[in-house]
This record gives sequence, C-alpha cells and structure tokens, in this order.
Amino acid sequence: MAKKNISADQLISVIISGIEDVKGQSISILDLREIENTVCDYFIICEGTSNTQVNAIVNSVQKKVSKELKDNPWHVEGEDNAEWVLIDYVNVVVHVFQKHIRQYYDIESLWGDAKTTVIETSY
Repeated sequence: MAKKNISADQLISVIISGIEDVKGQSISILDLREIENTVCDYFIICEGTSNTQVNAIVNSVQKKVSKELKDNPWHVEGEDNAEWVLIDYVNVVVHVFQKHIRQYYDIESLWGDAKTTVIETSY
C-alpha cells in the first residue's frame, strides 16, 4: 500500500502544534532548501526546560504526527539523555534541546545561511 504524500508544510504545521501543546520554547524553523548538500529541507529547533519536558515534547510531536498524518519518524536519537533529541522525518528534522545544550551547539549559527523563521508563542 502506497503512503500518501504529506507536504512539508503540513508536517511542519503539525510538528509545531505538537511542540506548542506541551509549551516547548524558542521555536525556530530553518529553511535549508537553498543551501547545497544538506541532508534535509527543514530543521525545526526548540527547547524544553528539563529532560522531562524534552521527552514530553518528543512524545507530543510523535503522537500528533502519527494521529493526524499517519506518519512515523524514520529515526529518533538521543531519548536516553533527553538533552538533545533528534526526530528525523526525512525532509524535516526536529531538534529538541535543553537550553544549555542548544546554546553550546548553536545550530542556528552553524546553519547561518538558512532562512530562519521564529515562531511566536502565546505562553
């Protein structure tokens, strides 16, 4: 059975909603499509205040995407420490950090050529 194509915009929208459901903070979308030799089209980066909240964000995103789009990540990495969890949906990769780890690795600066969209939250 062929899986229906899900647009990147649909996937990003559901991922953002999943992050917001558990009050993930400092949400950014990096559009990598104009950069050569990238592994995906988009990074979504956010942070939680503790390993418990990081795990809650990861679980919320996975459940919401699974329920609404019938899609599962190709790969998930970092759940044991819950300091930096990567959820790979192939064209969209979600990075869920604890604040100090996000500051240390500073992915936004590493991918400084990417078009960045900051998501405003109401909480």
